Amino acid sequence: MANTVDISFVHLGITIDHLRNSISIFGFRIAFYGIIIGIGILAGMWVATSDAKRRGQDPDIYLDFALYAIIFSIIGARIYYVIFDWDNYKDNLLQVFNTRGGGLAIYGGVIGAVITLTVFTKVKKLSFLSMADSGVLGLITGQIIGRWGNFFNCEAFGGYTDSLFAMRIRRALVSESMISQDILNHLIVENGVEYIQVHPTFLYESVWNLGLLIFMLWYRKRKKFDGEMLLIYLLGYGLGRAWIEGLRTDQLIFFGTGIAVSQALSLVLVCFSAVMLFWNYRKR
Repeated sequence: MANTVDISFVHLGITIDHLRNSISIFGFRIAFYGIIIGIGILAGMWVATSDAKRRGQDPDIYLDFALYAIIFSIIGARIYYVIFDWDNYKDNLLQVFNTRGGGLAIYGGVIGAVITLTVFTKVKKLSFLSMADSGVLGLITGQIIGRWGNFFNCEAFGGYTDSLFAMRIRRALVSESMISQDILNHLIVENGVEYIQVHPTFLYESVWNLGLLIFMLWYRKRKKFDGEMLLIYLLGYGLGRAWIEGLRTDQLIFFGTGIAVSQALSLVLVCFSAVMLFWNYRKR
């Protein structure tokens, strides 16, 4: 392996000699992370409006909602991250507003979107559950694509592994705060270059979400009540995230308890959605 390799999937024979994470247009740097998130948002809007049209709803209502949801989801994602990583912000409050430095949590974005949809449907006198059933199809689509932004940022990975999908990254590309002691214990040096070898958890989550989306697209014509697709999303995504979050080295911890916030929230959502699905099926 040449010392110019930035990333490789060692057991799959895939190598990337030089990983770029941005492009420059007229001297202005645009991060691939932002581009990928933007593509995810557009794809998600298309999926949600297409499903709304299939159900005989006005897709323009979903576009109107998306204008608010995008803004408040980003705000929610940032607030969630800052709250549970407060020690890194309490002494420099201006950094709270520096989203270009990283720090957006998906669950915070989901919470922001749910609150926005609650207000939106109440003002417009629409059904929250009905809109949510189409909305989550767009949401999971955006998550499938958006996770690849983490790949270009060399972040959101797990601990050391030598499994089939093991990803080897040049250490210099990675924030030291994300490198655990176990990873350091398995540090790899080739041609004088240090590499870490980790679980590509961004890939796991993207593939898991793709499987969930395929199931939801197949099942949507068979749904039995409004809100069912929302509950299936919460159950399916929660199950995957609870497992994957346990592998990650950059977990947000619940105020010194050692409990990973997103893992705990995932388990709560899994239990809640499973109970609600069971109750609704029994009722019918």
